[in-house]
Amino acid sequence: MTQLFIQLAQSVTGAVIFIVALLLVAVIIGYVTAWFYAKSVYTPIIKGLESEKADLLKQVAGLKDDIIKLNAKIEKLNQDIAKLEKQIADKDKLIAEKDKQITEREKQISELKNPKK
Repeated sequence: MTQLFIQLAQSVTGAVIFIVALLLVAVIIGYVTAWFYAKSVYTPIIKGLESEKADLLKQVAGLKDDIIKLNAKIEKLNQDIAKLEKQIADKDKLIAEKDKQITEREKQISELKNPKK
C-alpha cells in the first residue's frame, strides 16, 4: 500500500491530484472563513434593519388608522356640504318667491297710485 502512495507521489498524475486536492481544501477553508466573516459583519446590520422594519410597520398601521379616520371625517363633511347646499337651494327658492311677491306688491302699489281711467 505504501508502495502505491510512493509511486503516486513520484508521478506527474499524482502531483496533479495532490495539487487539486490542496486547492479544494483551500476553497473550502476560504468559503467557510468568508461565511463566518459575513455572518459576523452583517448579522448586527440585519437585526438593526429588522427592528427598523418593525417600527416602520407600526407607523404604517398608525397611518392607515389615520387615513380611515380622515376618510370618515371627509365623508361627514361631504354630508354637511350636501345639507348646506340643499339649504342654499331652499333659501334661493324662498328668495325667488319673495322677489316675486315684492314685484307683485310693487305692481299693486303702482296701480293704486296711478289708477287706470
